[in-house]
Order: sequence, then structure tokens, then C-alpha cells
Amino acid sequence: MPRALITGITGQDGSYLAEFLLSKGYEVIGLVRRTSTVNFERIGHIQDRLILVSGDLLDQTSLTQVLDEYRPDEVYNLAAQSFVQTSWQQPVFTGEVTALGVTRLLDAIRTVDPKIRMYQASSSEMFGKAREVPQKETTPFYPRSPYGVAKVYGHWITVNYRESYGLHATSGILFNHESPRRGLEFVTRKVTDGAARIKLGLADKLALGNLDARRDWGFAGDYVRAMWMMLQQERADDYVIATGVTHSVRDLCEIAFGYLDLDWRDYVVQDPRFMRPAEVDLLVGDASKARAVLGWEPTVTFEELIHMMVDADIARLKKAEGMQ
Repeated sequence: MPRALITGITGQDGSYLAEFLLSKGYEVIGLVRRTSTVNFERIGHIQDRLILVSGDLLDQTSLTQVLDEYRPDEVYNLAAQSFVQTSWQQPVFTGEVTALGVTRLLDAIRTVDPKIRMYQASSSEMFGKAREVPQKETTPFYPRSPYGVAKVYGHWITVNYRESYGLHATSGILFNHESPRRGLEFVTRKVTDGAARIKLGLADKLALGNLDARRDWGFAGDYVRAMWMMLQQERADDYVIATGVTHSVRDLCEIAFGYLDLDWRDYVVQDPRFMRPAEVDLLVGDASKARAVLGWEPTVTFEELIHMMVDADIARLKKAEGMQ
């Protein structure tokens, strides 16, 4: 039975990846930080099939101990301070976790067992003020937030450990990917939750930031499958994972509200508090390398994704409010 360690297992991607690996017959170990507010909501339905262990990307000793005790075949590093807006309020912490945390994990792997295959979660935010459209593996990075800068560091330290120590360390440069398990602070979930609340009479307005920002949005379930496919390759490499289709926040509102027979213009207001100090205007990925080498294709369209999220939010809110 192959064995995988997932950091960030309680997050959106971690929960989908854990499900996927269990379906492939893996033994799955999840690294969980000891905090006062650990949230197992996303993995509650599979928690009895997981091995959850304590560890932290800020503490290299804990990483070394977990690797030494469980000896995983594959490590998926999905843990990070992953919210761009928060990275402006907590830039040093973001660097410690999202950048230096990768070095600690890579060095722990190098020390314990350099044959372990590692996946590093890189991000389209590394492209930031994009130097070309669409963005591919060779596009120069120009990050526009402390989060993007930290991810660039994590990406390049992974490349350096791969080339210097011969580690099977791969980076997936994933463009935005969403699901009903996305945190409420992210704009896609904010919109689907807001539309659901308005439809159910629980709210009358939704405050958003930049409606013109465009992103390449896909389904998280499709993207974790790509992570696994990368680590099955004989040679480690870097891959862009994206749909190649871009939508604006305005499009997102139109689809989510329209699905509920609402006109988004009657409810959405722009709020300067949600504007970023430096905005990323257009990110769209070219995943042709992943299609050619991995055989990966997305299966869920943007419209299907938003409808799925709206349905889930309606169901969740009805249950919480005791509605039929």
C-alpha cells in the first residue's frame, strides 16, 4: 500500500486530495498544526480513514520526526498562509510559512529519505503582473503580493533542491481552483454564499472589491488529480494547471445570481476595503504541457462549478436556518 503525507490536509485541496488518494488505495497521513481552532469540517467524512499527526512548517524538527516515523512514498505540501489579502496584513508570517516552510520540508526529506517524492503547491499568483498571456511554465514571474513573493521563493527552492540534490521534487503552478469547500474569504465562495443568503432572505447586499479582475477558475477536484499525476512521472518537473478560460468577478456574479433568478446589479456594491494595494488584473494559464505529458484535462466547466457551489451554499444555509 503506497503511503502519502499531506500538509494542509484540513484545507480545500487537502481534503479533495485525501479523498482521491484513499480511492487509489493509499494510506494517507495528514499533518495538522496544534492550534486552539483546528477545523476538521472538510475531512470529517473521511477522518476515520486518515492518520492525523501533529507538525508545523515553522518547526523543522516536527517535520523530520514525522517523515522518519511514517516514511511516506509521496509528500504533498499544500500547507500555506494562502489568502492573498491576509498576506498584506501578515507579510512576515506569510514568508515564514509559505516560503521558508518549503525549505524546511525539503531539507527534512533530503535528511530522512531523499527518495521521497514531493509535490510543491506553486501558484498562478507568482505571475502577478503577467509578462505574457497566457502564462506557461517559462513565463517570467512578477508577483504582486507578499503571498505571491513567498510562493516564488517556494517554487525556486524546490527547483534548486531538485537540481542540487537529485530530489524528485515537482511544482504544480495551479491557477485558481474552487469548490463548495472553498473558504468564505475567497471571492468565488463569497459570491455564491452571498447570492444564496440573498435568495433565502438572509441578506440584502453583497460588498465586493474589484469587479474587473479576471481569473482562470477551475474545480479543485480536477486539480488535485493533476498533483497525483505529476508524482507518478519518472522525472520531476514543473507544470501549469489551468482551464485556459478567463472570467471576471462580474461574470462570476452574473452566473451565481442568475442561477437563482436574481439580477446581481440589484445587490452587489463595491467596497474600497476589499481593494488590494496592488491588483493582479489578468491571469490565464496554458496547460498544454500538462495535457501532453500527464494526459490531464479539466472535467468541470466554470458554470458547472459555480452552480455546484451555489447549490451547496443554499443547502448549508437552509440546514443552518432550519428551513425546508
